[in-house]
Amino acid sequence: MAVLSDRTQFTRRVLRAVCRVRSGHVATYGDIAAAAGRPRAWRAVGNILRDCAARDVPCHRVIAAGGKLGGYGHSPHLKAALLRVEGVIVRGNRVKDWRDRRLAIPKSSPARRSGERG
Repeated sequence: MAVLSDRTQFTRRVLRAVCRVRSGHVATYGDIAAAAGRPRAWRAVGNILRDCAARDVPCHRVIAAGGKLGGYGHSPHLKAALLRVEGVIVRGNRVKDWRDRRLAIPKSSPARRSGERG
């Protein structure tokens, strides 16, 4: 996985959660936020993934609420193509049957420990 030593605790938890989304599955930004210990931080997850340049983090598997593709380096067509290669059906800007493809991701660690920054 990408070098994580220079990132915040929350960013590291987000990237680890994204790496647990298997090929052919998706998770919402909210799912990733919850798995990282901050269920309401879906926008922060989007910002983290927007800035993630690590090739080994499957950011394309994270979608918006309601099955919408959401962003992906300003190229929703690329995101759709990557998902299609993995067997995910994309119609327009949505993942078809996204609830069936949605992967439940367990929390990786307890929510914010005292003294943790991030």
